[in-house]
Amino acid sequence: LSAAVSFDPTIMKFDCYIFILCSQVLKAKYSPWKGEQPMYKLDIGWPKTPEQFTGQTFCVAVDSLHGLVYVGQRGDNVPKVLVFSEEGYFLHSWNDTVEMPHGIFVWNTAVGSSVWITDVGTGKYGHTVKQYSPLGKLLQVLGTPGNAGSSLIPLQFDQPADIFVEETGEIYVVDGDGGMNNRLLKLSDDYKEIWLTGTNGSGIGQFKIPHSVTVDAFGRVWVADRDNKRIQVFDKVTGEWLGSWTGCFSEDGPYSVRFTADYKYLIVAQLNINRLAILAAPPVGSIGDCAIVHSVQLADETKPHLVDVDMRSGAVYVAEIGAQQVQKYVPL
Repeated sequence: LSAAVSFDPTIMKFDCYIFILCSQVLKAKYSPWKGEQPMYKLDIGWPKTPEQFTGQTFCVAVDSLHGLVYVGQRGDNVPKVLVFSEEGYFLHSWNDTVEMPHGIFVWNTAVGSSVWITDVGTGKYGHTVKQYSPLGKLLQVLGTPGNAGSSLIPLQFDQPADIFVEETGEIYVVDGDGGMNNRLLKLSDDYKEIWLTGTNGSGIGQFKIPHSVTVDAFGRVWVADRDNKRIQVFDKVTGEWLGSWTGCFSEDGPYSVRFTADYKYLIVAQLNINRLAILAAPPVGSIGDCAIVHSVQLADETKPHLVDVDMRSGAVYVAEIGAQQVQKYVPL
């Protein structure tokens, strides 16, 4: 700064030139958010060791309580789950009974935390939703491993795409990612059906690849209805259809839905156009129409697949299957 305020005009011009040049470089690297006021910036130092990403990174989940980030990746002879600190340090990995992770979710309770993974593999571990300890010990298997199906007794899935678990232990699963099922299933904390909605189609309450699911603070369940290019919303108690958003997704359907920490915005990944869209989230009551308030255009072939939000810090993590990495955006 002392050089910048010196009385030598040559030095001042030089400093100004360097500042402009650096700004252009950072813009290209950060892919800044569009809009009047940027909401986030890319943390270029996360993770500390990106070489740990050795496969296609399909999903990411944040343990906000313990400052951990779980990444699910696919590939031959690669660890399927990577664990990082929120600062970006690689901690460990695990691979037991995980075939093709698609969605991942961290569930914290008063007695501990666990990691839920949807597995879309076609081998002996696939078509399941599984619960693991933070170190990768298998705790629970929902579905019939290795067998696709639609049965509720016994419970079966066909390429389950995503999962959301409430503090009560009630579970929401969107099933599936291109299989025979196009449904949203709510389970009790002892894994019994509470309600089920959805068949293949484009009508009210129907789905064409329900790809991601989340729950807001007002008792509403939000589903990324990918190939119908819309988000559908349901009452979490009854499963009643509350409405849909279609106007924001004419270019590409929504792949991922997660709320920001204050529940004011919904973050949506759009894989085929390499974009993250930030939508205004409605308060209690009618969902109204969708409105994109900000967006970030990622590099070509980045392919953002699923996202998660640190509900304590507000940081957004993006799993990119094209770039084979997870990136972290921090709120400004």
